[in-house]
Amino acid sequence: MKEDPAAQNGKTAINRVYHQLRTKILKCELSPGEKLKIESLKTLLNIGASPIREALSLLTSDGLVDRIDQRGFRVSLLSESNFNEVLMLRCELDVLALRKSIELGDSNWEEQLVILHHRLSRANIDDFESWESQHKAFHMALIGECQSPILLGYSEQLYDQNIRYRFLAEKTIDYKKRNISDEHTQILNATIERNADKAATLLVNHYNSTGGFLSKLLEKNNLNL
Repeated sequence: MKEDPAAQNGKTAINRVYHQLRTKILKCELSPGEKLKIESLKTLLNIGASPIREALSLLTSDGLVDRIDQRGFRVSLLSESNFNEVLMLRCELDVLALRKSIELGDSNWEEQLVILHHRLSRANIDDFESWESQHKAFHMALIGECQSPILLGYSEQLYDQNIRYRFLAEKTIDYKKRNISDEHTQILNATIERNADKAATLLVNHYNSTGGFLSKLLEKNNLNL
């Protein structure tokens, strides 16, 4: 049965608001802990209250928004302890998924990784929407053949939660000297070579590098996230 056009338009509006708010949260344009008032968001996004509430509920499920009892919503807080937990879980879960993907992935998976890596290498890192889309696609494809939908769901959620911290780390001068493209290439090559130990080590080092830059930023600026 064909979907009602009104319902379809409603889903489109929710999806649009969801992505708009998600981008603003990930780029810290909406600050950690900031209250998300429906009336203010209606003006900001030029849309009605219903799709905003639905989008906020979705973002709550993603761990990017907190629901405050009887008081609405707020942007989820950032903290060093939260980052350390996200980092620890990403290292554990993504390495598990990567090893299984190397074990189970076929030649089509390898070809897709090469294509996605090529697209990422050509993306403009200063174009948040374009580069972030390609970056996530590459990282999720690396672990995408583990044949564990639950594991992949957790990994994707942790990836999204990590973006805000990476965005902060990118503000450091030293971070700009980091050769991220080379890191991705090394991870890809080890994966294609089916060298699970090397690929896992490179991936963990890749994740921990961001943590190191963030720690420097916290120490230098005494930031209270």
